[in-house]
Amino acid sequence: MTGFARADGEHQGVRWHWEVKSVNGKVLDVRCRLPAGFESLEQQIRELVGRHVRRGNCQVSLQIHRDAAVGAMKVNEAVLDQVIAAIEMVRKRCASAPPTPEGILALRGVLEIAEPSEWLADEAMQTTMTESLSAALTDLVASRRAEGTRLSSIIAAQVATISRLTNDARETASRRPEAIRMRIAEQVAKLVDASPALDPDRLHQEAVMLATRVDVQEEIDRLGAHVEAATQLLGSAEPAGRKLDFLTQEFIREANTLCSKASDPSLTAIGLDLKAVIDQMREQVQNIE
Repeated sequence: MTGFARADGEHQGVRWHWEVKSVNGKVLDVRCRLPAGFESLEQQIRELVGRHVRRGNCQVSLQIHRDAAVGAMKVNEAVLDQVIAAIEMVRKRCASAPPTPEGILALRGVLEIAEPSEWLADEAMQTTMTESLSAALTDLVASRRAEGTRLSSIIAAQVATISRLTNDARETASRRPEAIRMRIAEQVAKLVDASPALDPDRLHQEAVMLATRVDVQEEIDRLGAHVEAATQLLGSAEPAGRKLDFLTQEFIREANTLCSKASDPSLTAIGLDLKAVIDQMREQVQNIE
């Protein structure tokens, strides 16, 4: 199912913006677009998405902004200790005025710009970032659920149509015993007229085989069972996309067999209508988690 959500966050002058998009897909495929230095978040992002979404192609994007006033500067304490030690050694050898803090900080290497990886070392910041991503994913799930509700009503109507057509096939006049006997009798009569020497017992066997080949009761029964299964899946709170996809394949198989066995135009027409609505259902099912 498709969906879109976004969330913003801020921690100590660092601001971020999450965007999460999802489109249809048979399996869960997560793709991340992260700024340089934030690649270490990818595994955590994938785990978070997996807790909220089970199927679909999801894209997670992160944008980072740092307030100019923050500066993201830090003191390299190791370099500072070396600088102070060097200053003390020089002062012992020759008299000189003590250096000012500004002068020490102006030395190369004492002040550094914090890197994104160092921002992520801040557990509070990382926690706040993942919490805002979780909020975006919650909104994404709500968006997908709303679409799922709309799709569910569409598919339920299609299942109802399949059920109606299945009942039409069950009740069609061409499947009544007298109609079947009449068609077989006509075909046998044509064979006898064409070749009077045919063995009556052999003709009887052929008639039985013909009646078996054109009987679609099994296909109708299986279509009815699939309708019940689809109705239960639509009412389930669990993800049902894959199961419904499998059911549509079974629907198509039974409809194809019904059409191939049909010996009457009315039954063939029902079979073609079944195939049309099942194909529409198959397209919609691809959009369900």
